[in-house]
Amino acid sequence: MLGLLRRARPARGDVVVIGCGRLGATLASSLSEEGRDVTVVDRDIDAFRKLSPSFGGLTIAGSGTNLEVLEQAGIDARTTVICVTDKENINIMAAQMTRTLFEAGRVVARLYNPDKAVVFEGQDIETICPVRLAADFVDRVRADADRAEGRADDPADDRAAGRAEARA
Repeated sequence: MLGLLRRARPARGDVVVIGCGRLGATLASSLSEEGRDVTVVDRDIDAFRKLSPSFGGLTIAGSGTNLEVLEQAGIDARTTVICVTDKENINIMAAQMTRTLFEAGRVVARLYNPDKAVVFEGQDIETICPVRLAADFVDRVRADADRAEGRADDPADDRAAGRAEARA
């Protein structure tokens, strides 16, 4: 189902958020409050209720992998596209489509499985992976605790050593 909630065509450029779950709604609301032109795409019209009351952007009900929807979103070389649906394969496909077909200026895709980042190698698509972010955060917390106890090991060194041991 394709439905435009607000009739005005978005201005070219700025930000398109594909997926209006908690993360997408938070990002879109925050960017809108900063004065950015934001368009949010989601299949579920009810998802737009998560946007803040002050959200001043556009909403498009439809799939982030539908060419008509992406055209309505006004994606071009000045656009940043952030793909944050709850479906990893949709994020991958939407990111690839916006990069290759619409030549979006900057494309970011959320991946749940860090091993899937290899899909984007050489495509100039950035990834954000909650699993990797959490692991890196835990490494930093552990390193801070080690430093506080007088052990100044760097977690990056630990990971590198682990990779070196695994290769040996």
